[in-house]
Amino acid sequence: MTLTITPTRDLDACFALRREVFMGEQGFSEAEEFDGKDDAAIHLLACERGEPVGTARVFVEEGRIGRICVVRRARGTGLGARIVQAGMDLLRERGAARAVLDAQVRAMGFYEGLGFAAEGPEFDDGGVPHRRMTCPL
Repeated sequence: MTLTITPTRDLDACFALRREVFMGEQGFSEAEEFDGKDDAAIHLLACERGEPVGTARVFVEEGRIGRICVVRRARGTGLGARIVQAGMDLLRERGAARAVLDAQVRAMGFYEGLGFAAEGPEFDDGGVPHRRMTCPL
């Protein structure tokens, strides 16, 4: 796999991936997915042979990684873990002491495998149960 994960200004590519995964597959609405916070984020774009296959957004001041998604055909390849790690690396480079994310409950095991631990109660986001998770950097 020829893969790159880099910060990008190509928001069209990131948004297309999020529409495919979060709206098309998971049923989130446009309003739920596009919350008006994208301009404040650093967006990571994963490309395989130049084709977008995954994305995430990072809020350095909050130490937060979010909107992590991988297209169906690239799941199970370790790409999701690499995207999260790229976000953690970016936060670490910018001086953050920990990474925070809001995980879908069904994906918590994935994030636990990357060193994240659940914090606080379960909450609803767009009809999907989530938990806040943190990881020291």
